[in-house]
Amino acid sequence: MIQKKLLYTEIIEKIDALLARETNVISAMATVICELHHGVSYFHWSGFYLVDSPRLLTIGPYQGTHGCLKIPFEKGVCGACARTGETQVVKDVHEIADHIACSASTQSEIVVPVFSHEGRLVAVLDIDSDDPGAFDETDKHYLEIVCHKFRSFDWSMIPAH
Repeated sequence: MIQKKLLYTEIIEKIDALLARETNVISAMATVICELHHGVSYFHWSGFYLVDSPRLLTIGPYQGTHGCLKIPFEKGVCGACARTGETQVVKDVHEIADHIACSASTQSEIVVPVFSHEGRLVAVLDIDSDDPGAFDETDKHYLEIVCHKFRSFDWSMIPAH
């Protein structure tokens, strides 16, 4: 547990340094995804889905194999996060009836909401693992800290529907 906390602390420090003067939210998302994906060994697909239109998520910056291009709010773990505005930690994706399998190798998943400074849902951070039960409260805590950093960005360049 302490090792995981230390790992996240180091990644967040690096993200903070890289984003110190960044104002473009897409560039920031791409940087965050790169650091998370390559910094945590059990992250096998990592990406953001942007709220693109009412009740629809569209793929944004990601690392890994191809992701789903569009996800309706009504489907899957990403949709559940978008609908509820709450982090979803899924230890076994096969237990989720409407799980969207972008990769057959995915075993567990965590999805964290991203809000603008006005409190509007603007994206979700989706991370898949090929390891069963990969995500826990420590992942949830630190990934929520990472996503909170996006509150300071100007989301006006992203369509708001």
